[in-house]
Amino acid sequence: MYTKLESGDSTTVPVQPDMGVDESLGPKPASGRTVGPVDYMFMWLGDGVNLGNMTLGASLVVAGIATLNIFQTFAAAIIAIGIISGVFALNDRLGYRTGIPYVVQLRMSFGMKGCIISSLLRGIPAIIWYGFQSWIGGTALNEIAKIITGGSFDNIFVCFVVLQLAQIVLSLYGFHAIKWVESVISIVIMVALIYVFGILLNAHSGVIVEKWVHAQGTWGLPFFAFIMMFMGNYAAIFLSAADYSRELKAGISDAKRGFLYFLPILIAYGFVLCIGAMLAAATGVSNPVKAFAIVINNPYITFFVSAFIVMGAVAVNMVANIIPPTYVITLITKLKYKTAVTISGLLALGSCPWVLVQDSSAEGLGMFILIYSAFLGPIVSILLIEYYILRKQTVNVADLYKEDGPFAGYNPSAILAMLIGAGAAFMKVELAWVIGFVVAGIAYILLMKFAFKESSFRKGTIFEESINGATPPKP
Repeated sequence: MYTKLESGDSTTVPVQPDMGVDESLGPKPASGRTVGPVDYMFMWLGDGVNLGNMTLGASLVVAGIATLNIFQTFAAAIIAIGIISGVFALNDRLGYRTGIPYVVQLRMSFGMKGCIISSLLRGIPAIIWYGFQSWIGGTALNEIAKIITGGSFDNIFVCFVVLQLAQIVLSLYGFHAIKWVESVISIVIMVALIYVFGILLNAHSGVIVEKWVHAQGTWGLPFFAFIMMFMGNYAAIFLSAADYSRELKAGISDAKRGFLYFLPILIAYGFVLCIGAMLAAATGVSNPVKAFAIVINNPYITFFVSAFIVMGAVAVNMVANIIPPTYVITLITKLKYKTAVTISGLLALGSCPWVLVQDSSAEGLGMFILIYSAFLGPIVSILLIEYYILRKQTVNVADLYKEDGPFAGYNPSAILAMLIGAGAAFMKVELAWVIGFVVAGIAYILLMKFAFKESSFRKGTIFEESINGATPPKP
């Protein structure tokens, strides 16, 4: 009944009518996986080249003063990206081997009912990011409209709504649409940003060197807080790593999958972060779109750069911010995929994304990342401990779909560990992710071992022997 799934194994459980889920939440068989390694890398390249990451870079400059200099910035980036890639490769393994999505993976630790809470903690930030990226894209679309109409049209909100509706239509085509959108857009955007990078170096190098490169900065708490913001920016994505790895073709080793994350994230994230900091240092404006308009005082070039920004917003939403909340809505409401993806887009319309970033500062975005990562750090810790330590990579996938199976109800140990980890994280919000990750992991092991000894969630774990004197199954 318990099957050890080896590396590259695409063993899955077919979706049956009594599983009670939409087809999109069932285990994806090897025959349904169409994303190859190259497409997968372009997907993450396109996700990294976005205005959210650029705004995070701009958040380094507050009131014209950089909190970290260029060396401290890239040291923080490399540390964060290394951790991100490692956690990605670890947490994507269950989804890659079995084909199950993140919301089903959560049942393993939190239970059929308990996973609703933890899935919402992933879905809500994704919807807000969805709206934020669309707002940035709508700002760029408004720049295009002003150029075309000679300044007679100027309404960012209308452009935001138009772009959001366009993304809803595009997302109806599912993950297959993501593959070609990312491959095309990521290349185009990188070329455009290289051009902008050249302009910044040629025309604004003096002020950039003064305000960022030669800034005193610090290796203290702000340095580590920026690492946490880096990780928090990706925390929601690598938490739901199974949603992406289940689309990747079978037969790719764990080490190679880690490389498929590390290289594109390093290139895209590092480059875009640098441009964001340079723009803020040169202009004093934290909104990259408005900063672009100041730096590039040419309507034709502004038109094309703004077009690339619009495409970038669409690209990152297609990867990171549409699929996860759609799966959450499908799980909770039992709605079909297309209905759920439409609801996700409509909810993003009401997320008020303009609150996160003002012209003078992007600190609101950074604080938003730190707050939600206080919950996501504990959840990913619980999932990794469950799979690698408690279950030793042995999972009965069929049980995850049984309403009356061992994962029915909720696991009090997981809920309590998540709350304990989040509570500890809020004691020092600048280090929220790592504090929550460590504290929740320790709490979960202790709770699973010493508390709720009659819980069915011990079945199949190293602690199963305490249930009525039974012994755990051997892999």
